[in-house]
Amino acid sequence: MIRIGIIGGAGYTAGELCRILLNHPEAEIVFVNSESNAGNLLAEVHEGLYGETDMRFTDQLPFDQVDVVFFCFGHGKSTKFLAEHYIPADVRIIDLAQDFRLESDDNDYIYGLPELNHSKIQNALHVANPGCFATCLQLGLLPLAEAGLLNGDVMLNAITGSTGAGVKPGATTHFSWRTGNMSIYKAFEHQHLPEIKQSLRQLQPSFDSEIDFIPYRGDFPRGIFATEVIKCDAPIDEIEGYYHDFYSEAPFTFYIDKPVDLKQVVNTNKCLIHAERHRDKLLVTSCIDNLLKGASGQAVQNMNLMFGLEETTGLRLKPVGF
Repeated sequence: MIRIGIIGGAGYTAGELCRILLNHPEAEIVFVNSESNAGNLLAEVHEGLYGETDMRFTDQLPFDQVDVVFFCFGHGKSTKFLAEHYIPADVRIIDLAQDFRLESDDNDYIYGLPELNHSKIQNALHVANPGCFATCLQLGLLPLAEAGLLNGDVMLNAITGSTGAGVKPGATTHFSWRTGNMSIYKAFEHQHLPEIKQSLRQLQPSFDSEIDFIPYRGDFPRGIFATEVIKCDAPIDEIEGYYHDFYSEAPFTFYIDKPVDLKQVVNTNKCLIHAERHRDKLLVTSCIDNLLKGASGQAVQNMNLMFGLEETTGLRLKPVGF
């Protein structure tokens, strides 16, 4: 059994991790740390866990009792935490924040997108889980990058559910503001752009074009639906071949031959992709669940790879559908 610690345990991603890992056949949650909730039942915060566990949050950090820890912090807090705490060298770390997503000589974190870095993740001690937008958008573009077809500016639009903003209430997550509403935020400046560019250049080193990304807040709780427009003259059957080949061994990412819908992926670890030609432009659509393939599900997928398990273990989840 893989012994697991979860730090920053009160947020949405930690709640999803608990939900998955409690039903994972090779996982044992040893502790879920949350100083503000220490002593409280997990189910009192993550109410979907009633009847699933009687575990309680702890303010302790028994790293000597676990094989892997998941960091479920806000961005920037993982670096600070590691500077203040000692974690044994043989304890693996999967960080869901953005602190280590960009390659650096200062750390040994592997960028945890299995469709891109499968073998590296298998041998990693430390993994930086990708961002939710970054996962959805990259998976729509990586086969084109490998084929060397990203030779102009790329236009990206994506709409995300309210859970992408985290569990702490804010002005733009309040129900009466969010419902029946849409808005743009961080246009052209979103924090996930650097990791997207890094991955594209890993496959197509010559890529130096602009990525024009406009994110939208949606009036639904979970999921990301993205559209990507690329100027490209390659025939559509050739394009489809690139996608089928690139994802032929990916257990969660699928190219399908008709337009995709968000409900096909919500509550799953899947990414669905579709492409179609419009004159000299290629329109790619991709969609994921932002809390699963965009966060906790992908983190468990990475854990499975790091510990030599089939990467689908514990992640055969039913889509919402209706």
